[in-house]
Amino acid sequence: VAELPWEAVRRARIGGTEPVPLLEDLLGAFPGARFNIDVKAAPAVGPLVEAIRRTDAWDRVCVGGFSDTRLAAVRAAAGPRLATSLGPREVARLRLRSLAESFLPSAGPGPLSRRRGAPFAGLCAQVPERHRGVRVVDRAFVRTAHRLGLQVHVWTVDDPTRIRALLDLGVDGIMADRIDVLRDVLGERGCWTDGSTGSSTVMGTP
Repeated sequence: VAELPWEAVRRARIGGTEPVPLLEDLLGAFPGARFNIDVKAAPAVGPLVEAIRRTDAWDRVCVGGFSDTRLAAVRAAAGPRLATSLGPREVARLRLRSLAESFLPSAGPGPLSRRRGAPFAGLCAQVPERHRGVRVVDRAFVRTAHRLGLQVHVWTVDDPTRIRALLDLGVDGIMADRIDVLRDVLGERGCWTDGSTGSSTVMGTP
């Protein structure tokens, strides 16, 4: 797709019927929706930031990615108005810090917010429950993140038992492919508030 001009891509149809939208079209068509965008390639950084700027969507977009370098480029291009998640190295540092504070509580500093100097550039940690067999998300991880003013978003969780357990840990967001399962669990807890139509995080790849 990256090698094709937009004039060619726009003629494609998803499932034989639906056109491929531009990110800018989505941001304009759903002005009340919040978007979580994973930047998967360096050439996408500039166009992404320009699309957010043209649509003035600063307050409803969070940009993540599996590259510290790409996320640094996004932050440099967008400035502090744009929310971003932690990069892989930052997540590793946060996990190590949570383990250190769990085993050696006296090693941890006092309450510290992002604005008062937390050593992380992002606003949230978007992480799997486990990575290569190693647990990432537990009570210590969530506690340390919250103390540092960071939210914790966990992906991708479609099992209702796991969703309930993560909510009990205090995570702030869950990414799911089975949005119906997530909706039902949140409905049990009175957290699904968009009437009969529900709501979801729109995720895209620029």
